[in-house]
Amino acid sequence: MSLKLEDYNFELPEELIAQKPIYPRDHSRLMIVNENKKDIIHKHFYNICEFLSSGDVLVVNNSKVIPARLYGEKIPTKGKVEILLLEKKSQDYTWECLVRPARRIKVGTKIQFVSGKLRGEITKELPEGRRLITFDAYEDLDSIIDEHGRMPLPPYIKQELEDQDRYQTVYAKWRGSSAAPTAGLHFTDDLLEKLKNKGVKIANVTLHVGLGTFRPVETTDITNHKMHSEYYEIDKDTAKLLNKAKESNRRIIAVGTTSIRVLESSSDINGQVNAGRGYTDIFIYPGYKWKFVDALITNFHLPKSTLLMLVSSFLSREQILDVYREAVDKQYRFFSFGDAMLLLKEKKDDF
Repeated sequence: MSLKLEDYNFELPEELIAQKPIYPRDHSRLMIVNENKKDIIHKHFYNICEFLSSGDVLVVNNSKVIPARLYGEKIPTKGKVEILLLEKKSQDYTWECLVRPARRIKVGTKIQFVSGKLRGEITKELPEGRRLITFDAYEDLDSIIDEHGRMPLPPYIKQELEDQDRYQTVYAKWRGSSAAPTAGLHFTDDLLEKLKNKGVKIANVTLHVGLGTFRPVETTDITNHKMHSEYYEIDKDTAKLLNKAKESNRRIIAVGTTSIRVLESSSDINGQVNAGRGYTDIFIYPGYKWKFVDALITNFHLPKSTLLMLVSSFLSREQILDVYREAVDKQYRFFSFGDAMLLLKEKKDDF
């Protein structure tokens, strides 16, 4: 196996970077890849029912994206400021955030947003351009953010999103993410209902996606990269459902790398998931010993990214790079608003 950063690079034509979501959600394309099969199957996402069986457990991340990008101006100079909310701290009105221009935003800087309806003050400088900002104690702070904030789209998406809900999964519930768990964007309520009617179980976990997931790897040896931690939760009923399914030899299918990080972080060496909450900085790359997950639904990821390394660990680097070359050849759409893969790790012959 290779642990060199350059070995996780690939050529991607810029026109294959999806700039807007597909309508309807489940009409994106779907590539099905089995580690024991050379043939790759090409379908649409609404065909996924064909590849899931009664008793399978589909694990989704129900974190909700905050419209976390706010635009304001410094008081009293009226210099333009942009902040990206990352994580609410222990105090109700204090957030960790990214600021721009960072070099001009020091401790004590006061900022007003939404024509003065909301004000905040920078209270602490943190590494990598991050700050703590404490807002005026508005009881309806969340409502103001929801009304006036913008979805924090990745920088490779150049077009404005017309419908903010399209950067939100249909099952999003708990506020806290600074980026969408994008593998879940393909599901519709109708498709989930069809899966349930087929006997597929739906299990909810929560991982609030931070920017650390997308932080570029800058070390030549990928094992020297340090992940930022992200908050996750898995409740007792979900853990019970998952463990019972595993004991019955049912497949555990993670929707996205965020769901995988919850499951693998909360699993023990005996292959049992433990209920709980906390922070995980798990970094999964080739050589990782998988404990719980049997299949993965995921989008196509950026070159040299930790997410590409994770999926390379799930199958193999060589197979994944072959799959990516096939995706480029077949004109699949890449990244957050792009198409999807279903990666099957199981040994049995399903198709």
